[in-house]
Amino acid sequence: MYYLKELTNQEFNNFTDSFPLYSIFQTSEYGFLMNTVDYDSIFLGLMDDNKILAASLILIEKESIFKYAYAPKGFLIDYNDKLLVEKFTELIKDYLNKKRVMAIKINPMIVRKFTDHTNNTVNDNPYFNEQMDFLKKLKYYHLGFNNLFEAFKPRFEAILDIDKDINELYRNINSEFKEKIKFADDSGIRIIKGNSKNIDYLYEQIKDKHHRDKKYFEEMMHLFKKRNMIDYYYSKLDTNAYLISVQKRYQNQLTICNNINNKLFENVGKDNEEIINNKITEENKLNELKKELIYATNLLKEKPEGIIVSTILLVKYREQVYLYTDGSNKEFKNLYPKHLMLWKLIEKYNKEGYKTFNMGGITNPSVDNEKYNNLNEFKLNFNSRSVEYIGDLELITNNTLYTLYRNSKPFRYILKKDK
Repeated sequence: MYYLKELTNQEFNNFTDSFPLYSIFQTSEYGFLMNTVDYDSIFLGLMDDNKILAASLILIEKESIFKYAYAPKGFLIDYNDKLLVEKFTELIKDYLNKKRVMAIKINPMIVRKFTDHTNNTVNDNPYFNEQMDFLKKLKYYHLGFNNLFEAFKPRFEAILDIDKDINELYRNINSEFKEKIKFADDSGIRIIKGNSKNIDYLYEQIKDKHHRDKKYFEEMMHLFKKRNMIDYYYSKLDTNAYLISVQKRYQNQLTICNNINNKLFENVGKDNEEIINNKITEENKLNELKKELIYATNLLKEKPEGIIVSTILLVKYREQVYLYTDGSNKEFKNLYPKHLMLWKLIEKYNKEGYKTFNMGGITNPSVDNEKYNNLNEFKLNFNSRSVEYIGDLELITNNTLYTLYRNSKPFRYILKKDK
């Protein structure tokens, strides 16, 4: 007989550490992290004869008249097993109803399709329509196939398979990106492993795009460190090495310009239009490098200790590395520190035996969007594949409260507006 049980931290970990479906958002660490930011967390297991058949982290809003629950990345369950899904749904609905929770939102790891970095379909989920129809039959309301970041968690992710020869991984990177990686390395970008003591570097670069405060990331470092699940890196510009690299580029460009001038001298009286055009182009490059040389010289004087130019926070879970968040100093984006950082980390985790590198959310690769095109390009040009998931689904667990919530929306809007 199936029944629902509140699992201990250890029971939940034992199950999640071996179940085929897994995500950093369905870990006890993530549950405890969310306890610090307005949520209660509960680990629930679907039991049969004391054996856990399915489980989920459930987050419930703390400070709210109308309580709402979330199962980040959905339940850890075999979605092809209709009996299990039905029973788990019934029991979850009854459990949350008794806690006066009006509804739960899930975004299951049900894949719709995979596409390669050029957006060609690699694989479709043959069971997708059947899985979708069955969830709808169980009264899950699908909130739509969103294309951007409107969902609870991104509906699209960029995932790179790193369980390959490292030379093959490098060959598969977009050629322009390989040039940027080399340029960053030559320019004096250095990758350094950070810790909680210098989390300020990260926070300063992401605070304008991330709604969590610094304490959230400090707590995250603490919680995920217990099972060695978190890594934090930053890149620093070695200003002395940067100046040397600019000097070399300037000298090379000066040689190019001198060679063109010699050609013009040798071809006096001939048609030199092509050479003259080339001279103008190369001298413009020389002038730009002259400005950069002055800039690099002053930078070394002002910042001899170097400058933090990019940061990245990653969670390691089972066979996957997940890019949780990253930031950069926009002033130095033309030195491509993020490109070098990501490549160096791919190298590192490849050597350590990880199978996949999840670069996190992207938007629908089929939809052109000026705001996010650069984000998609950056993550996919490492030869990542795009994974499209089912998206958000909502299950009403207390009809009375949910109806009150919907009917009170205009009133809540007025109160919010008056604040």
